[in-house]
Amino acid sequence: MTLTVFIGSLLLAMAIGMPISFALLASGVALMWQLDLFDAQILTQNLIGGADSFPLLAVPFFMLAGEIMNVGGLSKRIVNLALALVGHVRGGLGYVTIMAGCLLSALSGSAVADAAALTALLLPMMTAAGHDKARAGGLIAATGIIGPVIPPSIGLVIFGVAANVSISKLFLAAIAPGLMIGGALWITWAWLARREKVAPPPRKSGREILLAAREAGWALLLPVIILVGLRMGVFTPTEAAVVAAVYAFAVATFVYRELNFRQLRDVFVSAAKTSAVVMFLIAAAMVSAWLITVADLPSKVVALLEPFMGSKVLLMIGIMLLVMVVGTALDMTPTILILTPVLMPVVIKAGIDPVYFGVMFIINNSIGLITPPVGVVLNVVAGVGRMKMDEVTRGVLPFMAAEFAIMFVMVLFPQLVIVPARWFGG
Repeated sequence: MTLTVFIGSLLLAMAIGMPISFALLASGVALMWQLDLFDAQILTQNLIGGADSFPLLAVPFFMLAGEIMNVGGLSKRIVNLALALVGHVRGGLGYVTIMAGCLLSALSGSAVADAAALTALLLPMMTAAGHDKARAGGLIAATGIIGPVIPPSIGLVIFGVAANVSISKLFLAAIAPGLMIGGALWITWAWLARREKVAPPPRKSGREILLAAREAGWALLLPVIILVGLRMGVFTPTEAAVVAAVYAFAVATFVYRELNFRQLRDVFVSAAKTSAVVMFLIAAAMVSAWLITVADLPSKVVALLEPFMGSKVLLMIGIMLLVMVVGTALDMTPTILILTPVLMPVVIKAGIDPVYFGVMFIINNSIGLITPPVGVVLNVVAGVGRMKMDEVTRGVLPFMAAEFAIMFVMVLFPQLVIVPARWFGG
């Protein structure tokens, strides 16, 4: 009955158009009434306490860093470097998109920011070169979702806080899977591009490549600083977010000189608005998470999944299918916050490595950003690229299928994630 009340009230609140953060609060209040625990003071304490977390400070700072990178020219120089390296091969602009997406993922950690930057910079170039606009938009959307996988990742930060799992270990364990997703997109694009008769841009000279590398060098140094700092224990993920924001500001302002102090206000306001939405959502979800624990809902879910407990692979397949379905209707952050407190006790009881599960969970949620009908990243690409939503959806399907395929390969062969994580020290 408790599980029915929670899910029913949440779905009902969403069905009448209530924002997801308020829907989570409404489902929490419904649970409190059902458990005869209603107390406005408890509700307020959990709401404030949900956002009162030092690790969560990484979220607004990584968002600020992403905004600065897009406005300050760091993203543009990453794209120019990728264009210089692989732009001249057949279907080269597609490979540029994938390479630039992987590099940008190591800077911002936001799928929306990466997709917006790639769409603005590369979609006009791909269309002008003769590539199908829907397919180009689909590739950009599919590449953008690598952002929450390759560290630094806002999604991994939120999961780490919600699941009480080391964020540093999650960061280091997600490097190889993120690159595998990029590889899957590379192969898919190579298969699709062979049918297109598009003349690639001319090959860049060695001097031009060196010039592009020198221009992008300051931007490329940021992920190195973050990953080496985390691996050596120089700073925590939260401190790494501050380092990223300060470094991006310094490079954009004093090295590239594309960010002036008049633009700074708009950058801060944009980052603050996005951060406020995410942080309030997290705070509201923590109310539900506390009530989920009090109502002992995880034990009920464990009982439902008992037949699968004997096989880690079958259990992971079942959980991944569940997350896939939920991802078609919910954005990434609410999915993490709703399902993490329910699924983590199941994962721990089954003996699945929490870090491995966290990486797979975030990969699945990231792909959910391009699954219709919601598909936040699809909406971003459609809006920035001035395309119809159904065009982007049609173009993304082969790439989305490739990403789901590589995800299930990692479910069947968990060592693909676990072994590289040990190499990086995760």
